[in-house]
Amino acid sequence: MGRIVLLLSASLVLLALASLHLGLRLYSPAEVWHALVSGSDDPDALIIRTLRLPRTLVALAVGAALGLSGLLMQTVSRNPIAEPGLLGVNAGAAFAVVLAVTLTGAADLATLTMLSAAGAMAAATLVFGLALSGGLGFSPLHLLLAGVTVAALLSAGTQVAIILDEAAMEELLFWLSGAFADRPLAPLAYALPLIGVVSAAALAFARTLDVLQTDDGTAVALGVPVRATRLVALLGASLLAGAAVALAGPVAFLGLVAPHLARLTGQRGHARLVPLTLLAGAALALAADIVARFVIFPSEAPISAVTAVAGVPLLLVLLRRHRLGAA
Repeated sequence: MGRIVLLLSASLVLLALASLHLGLRLYSPAEVWHALVSGSDDPDALIIRTLRLPRTLVALAVGAALGLSGLLMQTVSRNPIAEPGLLGVNAGAAFAVVLAVTLTGAADLATLTMLSAAGAMAAATLVFGLALSGGLGFSPLHLLLAGVTVAALLSAGTQVAIILDEAAMEELLFWLSGAFADRPLAPLAYALPLIGVVSAAALAFARTLDVLQTDDGTAVALGVPVRATRLVALLGASLLAGAAVALAGPVAFLGLVAPHLARLTGQRGHARLVPLTLLAGAALALAADIVARFVIFPSEAPISAVTAVAGVPLLLVLLRRHRLGAA
């Protein structure tokens, strides 16, 4: 376990350094170091400090938040495809923010972050409720269909709200594109403590989450309050997804891929999966952002287009496994 964490941490540091170095203009390690420590006002130093450093920090926070959010959703639903993007949670967060901006002109970052989290929680509750309404439990296909339905409805509502507010249309469309560049750093003041609190809570109740992964009967027999645990875990997952959307807009598939990447290490207990997923999510976000800078160079590709390259094949594999297992 220690070697795996060390390897992931080293990879994360290398990716963060690469994020500072790479772009339209390639900077040497000496130039990056000078920009970070000197406080120089020359154009290259300002680009590194005011554009690339914030972009790197946003990617780290969003990746970690969505990774842990996906892990918690997969745990409470016992469903390997559960993640904020596929289940409409990101769409709920985006809809809440856009609706608030278009109807009230709300611009306070703290308010928008809370609204984003509330929208995420409402969407998650609706999706999980719909998935259970058929009496099949949280089956992968049932949950996916519920998520796609809710996401489509909320996305349509978001588009209508944007059309009704021409003044804010350009800014809202840019935010909805899902990107780490040119994002304000202020939401980090809310996102980072939230990631810390939810991570600490997940670690503190790691054994409870482990038991919850078995079945309700076993969990109840071992004294786990199943409904309360599900509700609290879902709340934490929704808060993380809402914070990520407030930071970077909707970004798909990170919450799906990161937990499965963490499980490739052979770990199954949440005491180890939580830190591994945080590291994996942050590393995936940085890697996707770096790829996005060059895949259609000199322009940039949307982050979700890059994450889909890894996410869609994994989703198909998981759905195929479920179908074969059910057959």
